[in-house]
Amino acid sequence: MKVKQISIFLENKSGRLAQVTGVLGENGINIRALSIADTTDFGILRLIVNDPGKAYRVLKEAGFTVSATDVIAVEVPDEPGGLAKVLKSLDRAAINIEYLYAFVQKSSSAALVVFRVEQLDEAIKVLQESGTRLLSGDEVYAL
Repeated sequence: MKVKQISIFLENKSGRLAQVTGVLGENGINIRALSIADTTDFGILRLIVNDPGKAYRVLKEAGFTVSATDVIAVEVPDEPGGLAKVLKSLDRAAINIEYLYAFVQKSSSAALVVFRVEQLDEAIKVLQESGTRLLSGDEVYAL
């Protein structure tokens, strides 16, 4: 139930994001979800892509500072309180969320939320026990 996320450290200058997406596009890698957090001098671009191993390799070869991290992708009912229910399950188990971001499937009544948590295996267990649907890496990469 773990999904590989690619994180790229980027200087906060014009054109750096275009360079990353250009390298990915030239190598046939499709972005499924992304998040960017920035400061004055740099940013962290987090990506879910259709081929994380290849993305990691081609970005490294292009000179980017890249890391791979395990995250979880959770299906959340697309209704008021849907996310709150999932978050309450993690809170009851005292699992801290480091960050999250969401993306939408093309035709579904659910949103997908990517979580980075401190206790990944415990979070997977808690979410499964609460009836929350977790997606496998293959399911997410194929969206």
